[in-house]
Amino acid sequence: MFIYVMVAAVYIIMENRSPQSTFAWLFLFITLPIIGFIVYIFFGHGWRAFSQENKIARHELGNEFMQDLGDLLRRQREYVERIAKEKPASARQKLLRLTNKNSSSILTGYNDVEILQDARQKYPRLLADIKAAQHSIHLNYYIWTEDAFTLQIKDALIERAQAGVEVRCLYDTSGGTMSRQYLQDLTDNGVEIHPYLDYRYLTTLHTINYRSHRKIAVIDGKIGYVGGLNLDVEQIETPAFDTWRDTHLRLVGEAAWALQASFVISWFNTTGQKVTGRPYYAPVETKNFLPVQITQGGPDSQWKAIRQIYFLMIMSAENKIYLQSPFFVPDESILEALKAAALAGIDVRLMFTPRGSTYQIPYRAAHTYFQEVVEAGAKVYLYQAGYFHPKTLNIDNAVVSIGTANMDIRSFALNYETVAIVYDEGRAKQLEAQFLEDMKHCTEWTLEAYEKTPPFRRFVDSIYRLASPIL
Repeated sequence: MFIYVMVAAVYIIMENRSPQSTFAWLFLFITLPIIGFIVYIFFGHGWRAFSQENKIARHELGNEFMQDLGDLLRRQREYVERIAKEKPASARQKLLRLTNKNSSSILTGYNDVEILQDARQKYPRLLADIKAAQHSIHLNYYIWTEDAFTLQIKDALIERAQAGVEVRCLYDTSGGTMSRQYLQDLTDNGVEIHPYLDYRYLTTLHTINYRSHRKIAVIDGKIGYVGGLNLDVEQIETPAFDTWRDTHLRLVGEAAWALQASFVISWFNTTGQKVTGRPYYAPVETKNFLPVQITQGGPDSQWKAIRQIYFLMIMSAENKIYLQSPFFVPDESILEALKAAALAGIDVRLMFTPRGSTYQIPYRAAHTYFQEVVEAGAKVYLYQAGYFHPKTLNIDNAVVSIGTANMDIRSFALNYETVAIVYDEGRAKQLEAQFLEDMKHCTEWTLEAYEKTPPFRRFVDSIYRLASPIL
């Protein structure tokens, strides 16, 4: 046993993880030796060959991929300068400079942006856009269930495929619960659909801890969707909750090109097929200069792009920070940034989900983080009207992020995620109005109330926090 512990300790320490993650794994190895080893094999090891997948895909797609996005990539510096000149309140120089250094981010200029609150706003729009598609439909969703709404999606996809539209779909292996007949109906009628990161084979079992958490749709290379809503009727009719609160974006313009690029890489990684050429990037018709930065993150993201962008957004705040997420299990850098902002007098308001429908570990662990940010002067609100699933960040009513990434370590390091940074005061104020409306359905989390909870419950919360780096 002693030799086992020593070997495990040396091996984990040599991986140079964060101290929190290292101690979490050591704790698991020591307390549950056999289980800890099995969990580590499937959930903890870095698997460097796999982590280079995105790099390999970009290399294989090569010049064809770069030609498709060439004009947009050459305009990056121009857009940065225009934001500084035409939208000075939204300009965040460090954030914008990061775009030029990070291959996972693309800054787009000409877009029409619509914020959709909840599935009842998004689903009819998405279904209508699918039915109107003329060239291509690309869907990439974490959860795709079989229900009354997704049966409509299936019928619309089949109808468009039979009309000659190219239809390609990806879903995460753990989130796709369609029946075999559902999938067969699609493939028999010309729809290409595949699980992304299919870990159900011995050769791919090591990918079980990596999830494609994205919720992306691209129609005809000109209309894009990204945000928190999956393809799941539960987000309209939720058995465990009264309602489901979420936020999504509908983007028309160059931002759809950036989402298309994300899909193309995921499709190549899954099928080995190249989807390239100008027809997949429709001419932009809007004359509206409304900058949107599309950023991708994942286990193969060299610089942890989404975490860096969140960190820079928080540190750039001068007046207010309004953040929404179902989970709050931040890494040390994001936690310290929020605490520093609150201590500096910034109006920091954070809104989360108090509980889940099944497992409760991340929700319980979050209380220990609430304690730290509230002690620094932030306000924490827990949404009571239903399940709360938006992933939004509003800085100074000037620049906002809406996407698929939760405020937790898994979204920063293990999941494939996509966020859209919108540099526009009008959209930021619209998002603030929704935040203030949501506050009407919240209760404030306070130190006084938490300190009155039974000591054993607070102890269990702290135990759950130990596992936060591996949740």
